[in-house]
Amino acid sequence: MNMLTTKEILEKVSASGDFKATAPVWKLFVLGILAGAYIAFGAYASTVASFNLVSDPSTFGLGKVVAGAVFPVGLMLVVLCGAELFTGNCLMVTGLFDKRFGIGAMLRNWVIVYAGNLVGALLLAALVNYAGLLGNGEGLLGAITIKTAIGKCGLDFGKAFVLGILCNWMVCLAVWMATGAQVAIGKMFAIWFCIGLFIIGGFEHSVANMYFIPSGLMASSNEEWVQLLGLDTSGLTWGNFFVKNLIPVTLGNIVGGGLFVGTFYWAANRK
Repeated sequence: MNMLTTKEILEKVSASGDFKATAPVWKLFVLGILAGAYIAFGAYASTVASFNLVSDPSTFGLGKVVAGAVFPVGLMLVVLCGAELFTGNCLMVTGLFDKRFGIGAMLRNWVIVYAGNLVGALLLAALVNYAGLLGNGEGLLGAITIKTAIGKCGLDFGKAFVLGILCNWMVCLAVWMATGAQVAIGKMFAIWFCIGLFIIGGFEHSVANMYFIPSGLMASSNEEWVQLLGLDTSGLTWGNFFVKNLIPVTLGNIVGGGLFVGTFYWAANRK
């Protein structure tokens, strides 16, 4: 079957906000936990697939391609299995502009789903660390996990904000195209290319970082992994996780998805 037109996609995206704006708190929270875990599964798997490549400067680019090929499974699970992801829900601005619900209902969804995403991602980070999975590769996987978290906590506010914009621009385009696809394989390919691009580009996704940084924080208690790459973990703290990464990246995600995708496509097709 053919793809939906842009106007038809806009109608579906706008209408999808009806459930999101009115669903019970417990349902949004549970679906948010699932989405956070699904994204974390993709984040963990992409790290396992690429850690030995990204640790070597000569194969860094290839490692990013491998990670970009694996990570998209997270959003595929969200879209095809059904879950509530904060970054994708930035497209609720279309329903807001269509006056299907008010700003309070949209913000209610964002807060509940965001909290659920955080719980789901933290849960998977804890399970992965407890199971000892980061010890693979003679500890190099754990060391790369810590190094990734250090890098994310070392971004300044402006860079984190811009990288958040670029990321959710791609994520919401993936959701937009997947909405327009009429068969499952079409939805999967729409997601795969856009999400792969954001991983290869090194952009910042707030929900993925709910796994990447806490996982690195938990792994940093292993001194052998820290010393393996001679890492300085002084900046890797829970405070920096929230203040230096999660806050600016989340704001950037809202702009990237809500403005550059939701608002622009609504304006182009409604006016």
